[in-house]
Amino acid sequence: MNADDEGRARDDLLRRDAAHVWHPWTQHGSERAPLPVVAASGATLTLADGRELIDAISSWWTCLHGHGHPRLIDAMERQARQLDHVLFAGATHEPAVALAEALVEAFAGAVAPRASGGHSNLTRAFFSDDGSTAVEVALKIAYHAWVARGEPQRTVFLALDHGYHGDTFGAMSAGDPSPFFAPYRPLLFEVARVPVDAAALRAAFDRHHGRVAALILEPLVQGAGGMLMHDAAFLRAARAACDDERVPLIADEVMTGFGRTGALFACARSGITPDLLCLAKGLASGVVPLAATLATEELFAAFLSSDRRRLFPHGHSMTANPIGCAVALESLRLARENDVPARLDALGARIERALAPLRSHPRVENLRRTGGIVAFDLAAAPESSEGALPVHTPEGASPAGTPVRCMPRADYFCDLTPKLRAAAIELGVLLRPLGNVVYALPPACTTDDQCDQIAAAMRELADVR
Repeated sequence: MNADDEGRARDDLLRRDAAHVWHPWTQHGSERAPLPVVAASGATLTLADGRELIDAISSWWTCLHGHGHPRLIDAMERQARQLDHVLFAGATHEPAVALAEALVEAFAGAVAPRASGGHSNLTRAFFSDDGSTAVEVALKIAYHAWVARGEPQRTVFLALDHGYHGDTFGAMSAGDPSPFFAPYRPLLFEVARVPVDAAALRAAFDRHHGRVAALILEPLVQGAGGMLMHDAAFLRAARAACDDERVPLIADEVMTGFGRTGALFACARSGITPDLLCLAKGLASGVVPLAATLATEELFAAFLSSDRRRLFPHGHSMTANPIGCAVALESLRLARENDVPARLDALGARIERALAPLRSHPRVENLRRTGGIVAFDLAAAPESSEGALPVHTPEGASPAGTPVRCMPRADYFCDLTPKLRAAAIELGVLLRPLGNVVYALPPACTTDDQCDQIAAAMRELADVR
């Protein structure tokens, strides 16, 4: 196909898209045309006009190993030829059972060196299709288990300020309604939000004593809230508070799981085991939609009965799809064989070092890193950092002694955001800033040269106005 034909094909694709497609998280009244992506390999996306972009955000944090990894594609093809799909209510299959075993074992192995008692109590995997539904499953299990025990008054969930847990109704309720979900407030259930502070968390338990269903949090890094980072000490304090109150702890590791924080799981890095663990995104490395919620045997037992009405009422048609499970199994093997957590940590460290000059930039605040996640806040104009919220430096993150400050909230609707995205594309890098928060979260296959190009683009964005 010559250049003229390629141009016509691109224009036709964009015309058809504009006529019929409704994109996620997109204001169609003002957004520029979407990127026409025709191919992807490793950390590189290819556009219809031949341009190549480095996928510095792993396509919304999913592509753990990069695009088109041959072992993942082979696993998908092999499984599709043998068993493409079967209902999971009343049936089972090897990929789902093997994946459930592997996930339980992987978390137990990751947490054992650090956890009090040296073991994990997570024994069951409930499969779903994406991060939001993994969270929905956890919320429903936590509350329904209280109902089964005769305590239906436990209707209050505790969650962190600036949290984000997905877009379904339960997940929206658990997330911070501002700025995205305010229109849905009348339909959301009761959630008490607390800052990342152990004393404030204890006070919230006291205020809602006997009514708390569970605590839900994103361990170490609050992603969509602006890549806000906190330390492991808070997670250990949260685990202790939940233990004292006999309340389940839900860990939303939809983003942080599978190495993003420099450990296979952020909870394991912090030495804690939650009662419910939500996994998605990197679970199948972005190849197919798949999620899982790991639960303790105690929660599973709350639904065991001779009364069929006491079952857990959740599921969907594609639950535990064999192809997705087969890909996830291979992805987990790759993560272990290639020590993906260490690789992502090294990538993050390289990008952070290259961004060091920004520490003195008048518009840059709070350059921070946890594992392979690197971020900074960008002011609209030079101004002081007065008013930033002090938090602890995450373990192993950023240079020792460097205070990490988290701004109260990313300004998602600031005028800078579309300019930053456009500027990064011109520099050959796909970045999708969270408002005024510029971040990178590249796949494990990213080369050193690509890391340097990502960092160079991020430095250039500091001067975009």
